[in-house]
Amino acid sequence: MGISEKLDEFVAMIENARAMPMSASCIVNRNEMLEAVEELRKALPEELRKARGVLRDRVSVVEEGKVEAEAIIAEAEAERARLVSRTEVVKEATREAERLLAAANVESDRMRREVDDYVDGKLANFEIVLNRTLHAVEHGRNKINGRHELEALQEVDEDEEVEPLPG
Repeated sequence: MGISEKLDEFVAMIENARAMPMSASCIVNRNEMLEAVEELRKALPEELRKARGVLRDRVSVVEEGKVEAEAIIAEAEAERARLVSRTEVVKEATREAERLLAAANVESDRMRREVDDYVDGKLANFEIVLNRTLHAVEHGRNKINGRHELEALQEVDEDEEVEPLPG
């Protein structure tokens, strides 16, 4: 089960929890919530592994682009060396080599931008999932803290003596 599904499960647990009378608080089964949090904790390393895989893929794509660019450059240089004996041919070869080099650089830059955009998108999605998780945890902790404050107020009310009204 992925992080998003686990967060949906948290929301369902809270939405279906028994409401406290005259309060926005609710009662959540501690064991169920702790089990759900533990499952989420187990899912996080998998999501992190996926993110690392995306980063590794980015590096390999950039490396492939570099290898391809180097192959194009090597091909252009070999062609230029072969044509060195004739002046007009040398000029044409030089222009073609420069064109190929520029094209390789443009293609390499384009591929790098695409990979960076892809990785950025994946990281942004991961950031959203993590923010949702943090919000759900914070919300749960706030509800627990609110419940403790309500119990403390009820204890104070029970301890106060009631004075009879003057009659």
